[in-house]
Amino acid sequence: METTDSTKPDNVSLLKIFTTYFVIGLTAFSMAVLQKLKKVVKRNHWLNDDEMNEGLALVQLYPGPIMIDFTAYVGYKIRGVRGAIMATSGFILPSFFMMLILSALYFASTEMSWVHPLFSGLEAMVIGIIFNVTLDLGNKALKSRVEALLAVLAFALLLFHINAIWIVFFSIALGSLFFQELNPAGKTPYTGKSTPLKRWIGIMLALAAVLSVVAFSWSLQSASGTAALSFFKIGSVAFGNGITIIPLIQSDIVNGHHFLTMKQFADGIALGQITPGPFLITATFIGYKIGGILGATLATFAIFSPSFIMTLVFSDIFVHIRNLRIVRGGLSGVLASFVGMLAFVILQLSQSTMTAPISFVFAALAFIAVRWYKIDIIWIFSGGLAFWAGLMALHLI
Repeated sequence: METTDSTKPDNVSLLKIFTTYFVIGLTAFSMAVLQKLKKVVKRNHWLNDDEMNEGLALVQLYPGPIMIDFTAYVGYKIRGVRGAIMATSGFILPSFFMMLILSALYFASTEMSWVHPLFSGLEAMVIGIIFNVTLDLGNKALKSRVEALLAVLAFALLLFHINAIWIVFFSIALGSLFFQELNPAGKTPYTGKSTPLKRWIGIMLALAAVLSVVAFSWSLQSASGTAALSFFKIGSVAFGNGITIIPLIQSDIVNGHHFLTMKQFADGIALGQITPGPFLITATFIGYKIGGILGATLATFAIFSPSFIMTLVFSDIFVHIRNLRIVRGGLSGVLASFVGMLAFVILQLSQSTMTAPISFVFAALAFIAVRWYKIDIIWIFSGGLAFWAGLMALHLI
């Protein structure tokens, strides 16, 4: 696709990149986010179709939330490291500030007896939404009995309190050995141009900045620092979209360090769903609970920055190996294990939040609404919450 001089990547201002993604982060909810991210690239002619499709395939083959990584990929392709920083920060900041406000209100509401019963309705609907995601991922990832067995094994290992990080490594290793796929249709990847030296210098500086924050978190010797280090670790190994990363957060932050209860964790997931932008902004909620604004800032930076660096590196070199069978096999293995880990999340959330028959009704209604009627999650949550509040006002729950 030809572009005019006014739309060549080098002529796109950093301010335009930031404001474009800031608007998306401010207005795009749940299922509409990826569509908006793709639409803005095509509308502005920032990448051609081959580059955009290559980016969408690329960001699924290494750890990190797909939408954030695709945003960083586009920014990097059009203006290098600075473009990636502008795009990613613009996308994250609106939901970060919204979540800060919501977190402050949530944790300040302990004296309001009606607030947390109201959140019980959200918690039930979260379970219905995660159940739908689990089924979708299962349909995609469980292609054989062996992959189904790996999902069951991951579930069983969590029952025996095996750390989810080790399960991820184990699944990648098994997948690389047993789930190798052939190069699809013999396609060769889009190679693009070699990386200029100044971009590698920018990548090294970005990596140094991330490692500096890691060192700062370690030096704090506090709960906020410990949580940030956990999020750095999770962000470095977790594949898929936001919800598939939730089991690792639960395993390390909730079950391992006991930084918050399962009910608080469910509420954080719900708030992450009803705010625009990236779903993993739930990390802000968790960080705020642990250490206020500093904790929230560190947790947010920690969950997104590892895959941001990977995106900068792999945008130029990983495209050459993305169809290797060992890479595809490792991805298949880890996605199969995530099915079992998501099922474990549903089990634990249900045990702590599904305390009345009406909760099961709301979970089922949320599942039906998103799976068969394709209703956007924001409308499911807002409508369900209003209905739950009405039942509370009538003293029916």
